[in-house]
Amino acid sequence: MFHKFKIMTKIALKIRSLKSIKHILFISILTVLIQACGSVPILGRKQLLLVPDQEVLTLSLQQYREFLHNAPVEKNTANAREVEQVGQRIAAAVETFYRNNGLESELKNFSWEFNLVKSKDVNAFCMPGGKIVVYEGLLPITQNETGLAIVIGHEVAHAVAKHANERISQQMALQYGGQIAGGLLGNNAAAQQIGGLVFGVGSQLGIMLPYSRKHEYEADELGMIFMAMAGYDPRAAESFWQRMSQAGGNAGPEFMSTHPSDQNRINKIREKMPEALKYYQGAGVQNKTQQKIKTSVNPEARTSDKWSF
Repeated sequence: MFHKFKIMTKIALKIRSLKSIKHILFISILTVLIQACGSVPILGRKQLLLVPDQEVLTLSLQQYREFLHNAPVEKNTANAREVEQVGQRIAAAVETFYRNNGLESELKNFSWEFNLVKSKDVNAFCMPGGKIVVYEGLLPITQNETGLAIVIGHEVAHAVAKHANERISQQMALQYGGQIAGGLLGNNAAAQQIGGLVFGVGSQLGIMLPYSRKHEYEADELGMIFMAMAGYDPRAAESFWQRMSQAGGNAGPEFMSTHPSDQNRINKIREKMPEALKYYQGAGVQNKTQQKIKTSVNPEARTSDKWSF
């Protein structure tokens, strides 16, 4: 009888020990996740950021440099200068906003670059740290400086909101689970493996896998705010996305893609417009007709659904 009691006691202690281990593991994971939480600027949404910013930059920069080496980047053309000027204007407005709100450290690793690529694709992408690429096929749709500001503001928003870091972090959490608490946080090998999938192929004319719908909606909203800060009228966004919709042809249903459907996107833009206009009015800039970018509409221009715009 005493022997059975000892066995039952050991079993009870093991069960209690296992529960304690699970509890400690849960607390450890929770602590790591709390420490790894960031928030999207202005919007305030909490996000998981498991990888240090500098490491994300290192992971992406090699792919970006390889892309520029192989892509037909335009230099010193009127359109290329326009992309650079609009980009730098928006970047300066974002930096001023961050500095005025004591957040300049969030952009300490940023080194802004704005490049135009000679391609018929109707697309654009950003890499962490402020590396923005616009495809020439977009220019007939942007039509003018304000339209270009919509595109660049959207891409700047992806970079500033650290969507790439969040995407890597989400994949790490899904793939490695509880190992995060065991030292995966900041694990270079794990980040490199997943980062390679996220940043993709640097030798082709597309480098980023699609963002989630949530990220796309956030980039739309923040992009309008950022362009407004720079003195561009965000009300031009609705007509721009309508033109994008027409250029896209017969798009598939929304649930078949990570991209928001055209109408849902436009509805969201209308919903968020009053907030964006506050920043435009705050910029103290009158609504002016922007100079049209000198480019002809190419009937062969096509949209690309492989990479996120």
